Amino acid sequence: MSNLPAAPSSSFVERHGLWTPEQREAAERALAVLGQRDMHTLRLAFADQHGLLRGKTVVAGEAAAAMRAGVGVTTTLLAKDTAHRTVFPVFTAGGGFGMREMQGAADMLMVADPATFRVLPWAPGTGWMLCDLHFHDGRPVPFDTRALLRRVHGRLEQAGYDFVAGLEVEFHLYRLLDPRLSPTDAAQPGQPGAPPEVALLTQGYQYLTELRYDQIEPALEVLRRGLVDLGLPLRSLEVEFGPSQCEFTFQPQAGVAGADLMVLLRSAIKQIARRHGYHATFMCRPRLPNAMSSGWHLHQSLRDRASGANAFVSEDPQRLLSPLGERFLAGLLAHARGATPFTTPTLNGYKRFRPNSLAPDRVTWARDNRAAMLRLPCAAGDPASRIENRVGEPAANPYLYLASQIVAGLDGMTRALAPGPSADAPYEAAARTLPTGLADALAGLLEDEVLCAGMGREFVEYFVHIKRAEIARFEAEVSDWEHREYFELF
Repeated sequence: MSNLPAAPSSSFVERHGLWTPEQREAAERALAVLGQRDMHTLRLAFADQHGLLRGKTVVAGEAAAAMRAGVGVTTTLLAKDTAHRTVFPVFTAGGGFGMREMQGAADMLMVADPATFRVLPWAPGTGWMLCDLHFHDGRPVPFDTRALLRRVHGRLEQAGYDFVAGLEVEFHLYRLLDPRLSPTDAAQPGQPGAPPEVALLTQGYQYLTELRYDQIEPALEVLRRGLVDLGLPLRSLEVEFGPSQCEFTFQPQAGVAGADLMVLLRSAIKQIARRHGYHATFMCRPRLPNAMSSGWHLHQSLRDRASGANAFVSEDPQRLLSPLGERFLAGLLAHARGATPFTTPTLNGYKRFRPNSLAPDRVTWARDNRAAMLRLPCAAGDPASRIENRVGEPAANPYLYLASQIVAGLDGMTRALAPGPSADAPYEAAARTLPTGLADALAGLLEDEVLCAGMGREFVEYFVHIKRAEIARFEAEVSDWEHREYFELF
């Protein structure tokens, strides 16, 4: 007997044909789990414009109806910057978007993707699903970044390929001393609350030593157990270069699954850490003494949909990549500056682009060289041949990061671009520099017609508006640097 509510033809999902047969089967399996005695709630979440999970929780008995009918959330969630400040005039005509559906803080619907169902191991009795966003007439919300990646990947599928992403993610893990939850520490929109007070788990700068790993192992074991129980394809855990810094890597994922993995990973790590007295942050460069910048290195290749083979593998002993792979590489280089707001979307992330720092500072490629923006850890005949983009920060919206890579690579394929020679000394190469800040990066994006068309001009203008609002708020603050520099001097 079906666990889904009667008369499904009258439901929102059925009326608009929003589930595939595979998703309907996944819904049956999920509801069977939620019907068990020890299950009491289902969290429904979507990734917002910043790649942060937002949503609502329903009791298990309401899960079937919520999945079929969708769950309403306010459209203003898509109008906010990283400090939760609404930066569009949502109560004006068109809500600042020129769209009636976004006006007046109206609702949109979260529609569950049952294929993403999981039981959260750190929250007993709790199920979880990712959702897609739709208006009440069934149309996808154009600012839903998961849907954007699905559309972009669809163009790659039409060309006969799947995008394969391997995640290599650095982050900081601290002991939580004071969560700063007094009323005076509370936040306001546009003015975040006081950051937590933390202590180191390692002193750092003993990269990959077993001593430092063993110091942080009790905390990493808590995370490892939770991620494995969640079903995430964890591959390795490493102690990184800086104090209290670590790195996790994961098995490659095809299509949208790689981005889904990243949003769930970040949320899971932060939740598990907090429940065990730790604070995890994916901020690129914390303002703490001796902190080292964190990066998100995105390993990428294309899989031939017909044969399942890695389309980047070279058959020529003199070449690192196949001709297709070289064209894809050239596209990434051609659009590197324009894609930077999607790979590095925070003001803080640009503090990482420094010479001789294991992070790139200019648009280069090289074989197995960690100073290059694009590193090629591959050889002719190697089935693991791939391109590693080292420009990203771990706070990036995964759907936008992956989509920007596909748009750029497809352009290289379409126009048969050539990548040019490798940069054997990347910090000395005569190459274009990466943007020096977020404002510079946004200008580069708006000048890149290929990225604007591929990501959607409407979406790009929306994204730039949010990021410029963040920049304006930052520039209105008096910094510690200014106070130290001028207060006594003048």
